[in-house]
Amino acid sequence: MEGSKKATEIGCTKMFGGYNKRFKHYSTTLGCSMNFHVYFPPSPSLSTKFPVLYWLSGLTCTDENFISKSGAQRVASSEGLALIVPDTSPRGLNVEGESDSWDFGVGAGFYLNATQDKWKNWQMYDYVVKELPALLTENFPQLDTSRASIFGHSMGGHGALTIYLKNLDKYKSVSAFAPIVNPMSCPWGHKAFSGYLGDNKANWEEYDATYLLSKFNNVSATIIIDQGEDDKFLHDHQLQPHKFEEACRKANVPLLLRLQPGYDHSYFFIATFIDDHIRHHAQALNL
Repeated sequence: MEGSKKATEIGCTKMFGGYNKRFKHYSTTLGCSMNFHVYFPPSPSLSTKFPVLYWLSGLTCTDENFISKSGAQRVASSEGLALIVPDTSPRGLNVEGESDSWDFGVGAGFYLNATQDKWKNWQMYDYVVKELPALLTENFPQLDTSRASIFGHSMGGHGALTIYLKNLDKYKSVSAFAPIVNPMSCPWGHKAFSGYLGDNKANWEEYDATYLLSKFNNVSATIIIDQGEDDKFLHDHQLQPHKFEEACRKANVPLLLRLQPGYDHSYFFIATFIDDHIRHHAQALNL
């Protein structure tokens, strides 16, 4: 689907020589107005085109959390990377029950294309992979969307990994913080997948990174995952990074899984290691 080609600026703050800019547009993919952020690094010339690094946020987040809490702009500025931060779900549709729980519905799009009629607007996979890049290309000539990488946190780490594996021609690299890597075998995944996709688990496999590794494993850039060892969701078996590690080993996919002692699931953890991830993607984007 093709969305509105007009993005309207609704906020701007200068940071590390560049600008955090917030935009809104009407998404025909999702059937509602959506907000997103772009961090534009300082431009050495009018002809400079920046590669893009998409960040996918986790449950309950909007497009604002990462921009205000991660500190990613410092290294993005020095490396010349534009950061693209979409929202996590459609909003304002007033679907019955959409805000009844924090881990399903609003703020919990799981970066999939829902097949159940009630949730037909929850098409976040197509929004991130198709509509948003087209919108960026149309509105921002200084962005080179043909040079793109992707990363995310928790639910967004799940989204980044699955989107990357299914679109190895579109993204140069992927990384994640505390990602949900095997949603078919954790409570969050069961709730989201049964609600959005129905009971046919063959459909669930299309959005499970651990399963997808057996199908899409022509990965050249090392996948980086940082996981806090004091993350309560790790101990609740929501994240299961070692299952993904084993699948990478079997598929001969390069993975650097770093278990970080003492760190939890928060943006304090993300901010601590974000520079490594930005530099990893900058290298993959040939900067």
